Amino acid sequence: MLDVTVIEDPEAAAVSLDPVRARLLAELSAGPASAAMLAGKVGLPRQKVNYHLKTLERHGLVELAGERRKGNVTERLMRATAASYVISPLALGAVQPDPDRFRDQLSARWLLALGARLVRDVGALITGATKARKRLATYALDGEVRFASAADRAAFVQELTAGVSALIRKYDAPDADSGRDHRLVVAVHPTVKDRIPGTTPEPDSP
Repeated sequence: MLDVTVIEDPEAAAVSLDPVRARLLAELSAGPASAAMLAGKVGLPRQKVNYHLKTLERHGLVELAGERRKGNVTERLMRATAASYVISPLALGAVQPDPDRFRDQLSARWLLALGARLVRDVGALITGATKARKRLATYALDGEVRFASAADRAAFVQELTAGVSALIRKYDAPDADSGRDHRLVVAVHPTVKDRIPGTTPEPDSP
């Protein structure tokens, strides 16, 4: 089972968003189970659960983990293909976010579009690397910083921009025939407080 996988197909995305099927995926991410085992957990007849499992299997979201005999019946034990799923903007087709439509470094919506493109591109790279059975070279940096004031935050952004720009100028080799282009995304945003079900998360200050 993969830790996380990206859903690119629109139909698979729609299937995963169905509340019942999303519940089944959550149950199967904890371990293999049959339709009969799941029926009691989700409060549905076994036949209905089996229908949903076949739909999930058809879209590659669950897979056969094994079979077992129970009386005169052979039960299929299913498992989720990943512990969690991310829906790629590719599933939205022509209405997926495009950060090239506008560029505003201080726009939260542009940051959101960049994040969407990151999911789309990395998802496609993972798919390609998996098919080619090759390792995908990536790097990510994640951290939190508490600014004493909005002025400190602005100063931090200026220094960060200058530092990253200097590194880009130092290592960028546009004429290297054997080189490979890489995309760099650096984001700074207020930390989101833990979400309480039924409420909208509030950003921290400043």
